[in-house]
Amino acid sequence: MRDEPEFKNRTHAGRLLAKALARYAGDPGTVVLALPRGGVPVGYAIAHELDLELDILIVRKLGMPGHEEYAIGAIGAGGVRVLQEDVVREYGLPSETIDEISARELREIERRERQYRGGHPPLALHGRTALLVDDGLATGSTMRAAIRIARKLGAARVVVAVPVGAPDTCEALEREVDELICLSRPMMFFAVSQWYRVFDQTSDSEVQDLLALAWREHPSAAAVGIHGKPAQGVRHEGPD
Repeated sequence: MRDEPEFKNRTHAGRLLAKALARYAGDPGTVVLALPRGGVPVGYAIAHELDLELDILIVRKLGMPGHEEYAIGAIGAGGVRVLQEDVVREYGLPSETIDEISARELREIERRERQYRGGHPPLALHGRTALLVDDGLATGSTMRAAIRIARKLGAARVVVAVPVGAPDTCEALEREVDELICLSRPMMFFAVSQWYRVFDQTSDSEVQDLLALAWREHPSAAAVGIHGKPAQGVRHEGPD
């Protein structure tokens, strides 16, 4: 077992992932979908290194009432929801409570869509390979929701790519996607942050700026939103 972080920061992790994804380089049928906020620096590094289009897929964790850091599930664009059914049953959470939490997080998803995109529509996924990228996998609930959304949007293949993940989570998600690439699956996994030297919170402005950079590099992106119609500027983490 390593006794020090494997990744300098999210950008470094993304560049290492890009090497593992080299076969997708320059493929117009492949799009990188980063999960904000922490997945965006990772995704931008991959897209930049491999000359791929970058977009975001916003998914929000559904937190346990009173203990919001504890995930009971996740929700994404279009109301696609994934619940940790065993947790819901164990704590006897009523459906009304879960619906209230879901509605609140959907409002936040809509706010972030407006803020991050600034009028730039989502990329079309139909018939393409979707590379779903985050900075790591813990419970996997948000990624599981992202997988379902990518399928709903018509992705022909769904590939999950992360720098680090809990072994059991990676094993479970492998059965739900066409391919899962995880650079490190440490047995003593407690949190994603423990495998990074620098794991600062990614800001909204960083997300906006990285997306703006990516969209300038690929200005001709076609787009369709989750409902079949168009949807309505970073301090880049250092290379080392």
